[in-house]
Amino acid sequence: MVYQLIKYLHEEKGLGYRKISNKLNSWGISTPRGKKWFNTSVHSVLKRRNQRNSRIKNQRKKQYPVEVGKFKLNHHPF
Repeated sequence: MVYQLIKYLHEEKGLGYRKISNKLNSWGISTPRGKKWFNTSVHSVLKRRNQRNSRIKNQRKKQYPVEVGKFKLNHHPF
């Protein structure tokens, strides 16, 4: 939900990271860890979301070939 708000303020309203952090702090919205917002934390939220989406698109949905290695199980009764 916070990501959507930050994205809206940045893309639709044209606000910079510092102004967004000031607005979030004035509205009483804290970071996921309960801290105060800074311009760098606002930037990180947008950056991390893009990295996560890229990772899901490029890595999680990639099909890897099945490889079977040489495995031997030795059983020694007592």
